[in-house]
Amino acid sequence: MSVEARIKELGLTLPSAPAAAGTYSPVVIIDKLAYVSGQGPIGSEGTLLRGRVGDDVTEEQGVFAARTVGLTMLATIKDQLGSLDRVKRIIKVLGMVNSSADFQNHPKVINGFSDLMVEIWGEEGRAARSAVGMGSLPGNITVEIEAILELTE
Repeated sequence: MSVEARIKELGLTLPSAPAAAGTYSPVVIIDKLAYVSGQGPIGSEGTLLRGRVGDDVTEEQGVFAARTVGLTMLATIKDQLGSLDRVKRIIKVLGMVNSSADFQNHPKVINGFSDLMVEIWGEEGRAARSAVGMGSLPGNITVEIEAILELTE
């Protein structure tokens, strides 16, 4: 089954791919690797999910924000590569959580993203990963995630 068919089977809807918000490329391809710039959580109304986990955002809302980043990233990848079927596997993920100083469950928050990738790609979606807390993120977004992907061609 193609990746795009799997997304449809799961009943997922991708948002519109966001435009680059600065002087950078959303995706850079070198050989068979795609480096995806940090993505934020764009909600169903096209607005960013904002807030600090442990202060004004619950852990569960943080998990939802990380899953939402996954959908945003998929939209960016599709826009940049033409098809998600070009992605063979997820290699590496860096998940950054906008969190209070005493919040310690960053890996659980980023599981929102990782679980989505495994739902779509199976074991090929299970990546090496870092999940860290940040004192702030751009625009007070809840989560930012970047990734390295292996391409089929």
